[in-house]
Amino acid sequence: MALRIAFDLDGVLADMESELVRQAEILFGETTTRRLNQRQGGDRAAGAEASEPPTDGGTGQAAAEASQDNVPPLIKLSLSPRQQRKLWRHVESIENFWCTLAELEPGVIRRLAAIAAERRWEIIFLTKRPQSAGATAQVQTQRWLESKGFALPSVFVVQGSRGRIAAALGLDIVIDDRPENCLDVVVDSKARAILVWREDQRQLPSATRRLGIGVVASVDECLDILTQVDSPEARDQPTVMARVMRLLGLKEPANA
Repeated sequence: MALRIAFDLDGVLADMESELVRQAEILFGETTTRRLNQRQGGDRAAGAEASEPPTDGGTGQAAAEASQDNVPPLIKLSLSPRQQRKLWRHVESIENFWCTLAELEPGVIRRLAAIAAERRWEIIFLTKRPQSAGATAQVQTQRWLESKGFALPSVFVVQGSRGRIAAALGLDIVIDDRPENCLDVVVDSKARAILVWREDQRQLPSATRRLGIGVVASVDECLDILTQVDSPEARDQPTVMARVMRLLGLKEPANA
């Protein structure tokens, strides 16, 4: 049976971080941003929506209450709540903003498309992107993926638990850059979660591997593992999930 795999977009495949910083500097000047040499431990585990923008369009209560930790990974935007709202209103006004992002790992989407076609994987892309001027966020994302080499991409603009989404869609594996999303997957579904963690491994939430969440440093590394999972040599394991766990060096979590 073909693998059913979901990929998150921002922070996994798309470099939203750099474009947000560029737009913030256009609005407020370079002094409003500062790069961090390393993240303080626990920032990502605390649940700050670093890789996802506010889903109410940046004008509602959620945006008003956004904290200074609610920023993209490795970048601290030194903005007041009012400036954050202004930034997101600005982003929403940009024609087809989601088509403008760079690929985090150049060529990796084309590689994913080639492997998926060869192995007959079913790939979907998940995102919480809000709308901007121009086409819908879904259509912009589809166009962006096609421009990077993935023909006819299936894109879901979603809210709520990634685990419940994984369960509803019958997914085998979900790749995300947020520990809390990966936790949702292992708690609320039978799918396996793989966390793309590009930061210092010492800052990885301590419970990640204990809960059965795989960790990779890049999407390229993730694809290497997935091709091994789907190789004839690995099929001596009884299930796809067992192969994933073995190749990631994991034991089954207590709640499995």
